[in-house]
Amino acid sequence: MSDRPSASYRGPSRRTVAKAAALGAAGVLAGARRASAAVITVTRLGPRTFDLGIPSAALGRTAPVRIILPTAYTARPDSVWPVLHLLHGAHDDYTSWTRETDIEAFTANRDLIVAMPDGGPTGIPTRWQTGPDYETFQLQEVPAALRAGYRASGVQAVAGVSTGGYGAMAHAARHPGTFAAAASYSGIPDTTVPTMPAIIQGIVAREILNPLSLWGDPTRDSATWQDFNPRARAEALRGTALYVSAGSGSLSGGLDTVIALARLVTGGVAAVLPGALESLVAPSTRSFVTVLGQLGIPATQHLYQGGGHQWSDWKGEFTASWPVLAGALGLPV
Repeated sequence: MSDRPSASYRGPSRRTVAKAAALGAAGVLAGARRASAAVITVTRLGPRTFDLGIPSAALGRTAPVRIILPTAYTARPDSVWPVLHLLHGAHDDYTSWTRETDIEAFTANRDLIVAMPDGGPTGIPTRWQTGPDYETFQLQEVPAALRAGYRASGVQAVAGVSTGGYGAMAHAARHPGTFAAAASYSGIPDTTVPTMPAIIQGIVAREILNPLSLWGDPTRDSATWQDFNPRARAEALRGTALYVSAGSGSLSGGLDTVIALARLVTGGVAAVLPGALESLVAPSTRSFVTVLGQLGIPATQHLYQGGGHQWSDWKGEFTASWPVLAGALGLPV
């Protein structure tokens, strides 16, 4: 497909040269030469939007990242830019933010780079116990490529939907100081609240993967589960600007909740209506914000009635979170 990374190259290709000429920035071509040593591929999708294919030692493959450059990128060849990382959810991919939102138009004339990295089929960007290391890919390999080729600064924020919301809070909590801000929309910031391990394992199983390959068994390997649980590391979020939101969904509890949970675990996200799914994952966010409050860690939170586990809700939540993200990135609202 046209929006997938192109074939690898080992020197500045015609596409690379055309890209540099179109952007009018010698620094981009120099960055592309540096990238060529690592065989990074570049596919141009629009005036500011590109797909990168980054060879990843952490994943053992070349993985995609979609980026949106600042409108002023060409006019300010000596500038460096803060980066907003946007993470996708389960059973989706790195194209979701440009497919489902107006992020390209929203960031026009805003001085930042937007990076949308691959998080795998489950959208759980973690260091799997037996499997890929999406944590290293997203926190080290992607930023390194952006610094080398696209004049990214060290100022970063991260936001995500669903399992990507887990990733945003996990990244910020497990690596304090890496991100100036983190936002979770209908995320899973407490992975061990009752029923949540079963839901997470159901997400993994839905992709025909061994649920134990994530963090092991929730009981026998409880220390590992807690190590990767944002709630258990909440103290490390002190000083990070936070935005956390979730709806209550459509379930009233009781038998309908049990049925919805069974459908999720056996049939995956597609088997559960958005309102029911939001009800199932909302306790994770409520538990997380409760702990933040107990620790006295400030967070902008929006726990609203109704809503669903869907982009029509998340688009509004992203807009509502923008003042938090922009302030941390040093940008005007």
